[in-house]
Amino acid sequence: MHAWLISDSPASRLQASAGRFYRAGGLLLRNPLAVAGVLIIGLLIVTAIFAPWIAPESPVGQNLSNRLLPPSADHWMGTDELGRDIFSRVIYGSRITLMIVALVAVISAPLGLVIGAISGYFGGWTDRVLMGLTDVFLSMPKLIMALAFVAALGPGIENAIIAIAITAWPAYARIARAETLTFRNAEFVSATRLLGASHLRIIFAHVLPLCTSSMIVRVTLDMAGIILTAAGLGFLGLGAQPPLPEWGAMISRGRVFILDQWWVATMPGLAIILVSLGFCFLGDGLRDVLDPKSAGKS
Repeated sequence: MHAWLISDSPASRLQASAGRFYRAGGLLLRNPLAVAGVLIIGLLIVTAIFAPWIAPESPVGQNLSNRLLPPSADHWMGTDELGRDIFSRVIYGSRITLMIVALVAVISAPLGLVIGAISGYFGGWTDRVLMGLTDVFLSMPKLIMALAFVAALGPGIENAIIAIAITAWPAYARIARAETLTFRNAEFVSATRLLGASHLRIIFAHVLPLCTSSMIVRVTLDMAGIILTAAGLGFLGLGAQPPLPEWGAMISRGRVFILDQWWVATMPGLAIILVSLGFCFLGDGLRDVLDPKSAGKS
């Protein structure tokens, strides 16, 4: 199997794809920080899937007799001002965090990829209009723009996801445009055009796949920023609404007790830091693997 995967002369497209993934996985496993990122994100996914079995208590159940208890054997991360188990709320909050980053990536990355590819492929007034719109979005801070959209749409996790996605796509459009400009006039594009392929077919069948690797790296690196933006909206009361156990909202409620009951705000804050680091480590590792120059040096 190993010889089949590393063959320099693959006999089929399946063998070529399998060999490419095998080599990329091997390079990724040589990077300790990338492995740490994979483990952290894997832990996040497992925690989100099995939250009902991992969490010892309900994330929304209140018990005022257990109000503001410090971390102990009964409550590993302590309890909040309503007697809710913080460990259980952090566990269930992983579901919200995973949903936010997944939906934002699914919405913003393809949108930016298509806009950037169209802009770079056609050039001219199409490029000027699309990149002008992109520059307008890039000229404003993401968090401020997200706040403006959420204020217009209304507070809530769905509107927060839409707002973050609207602010995230311009960076992907810029990357896709830059990638497209490098091979827009390549021989394979000209040959495909001479064979009668339409512009849309060239863009979606040939241009977009070539932009995917750099887009994957950028999306992975941006996940930390998406998590922090979502937490910021939740901290300001514009994201997930109570009693949902969203980490930013938990920090907001715990800031009142930060001096005496430090665990109320610290525990969800540590969860945000850990998951953000995981995505950053994985993004750095993927950049080394998917960058042809880095791969050639390895």
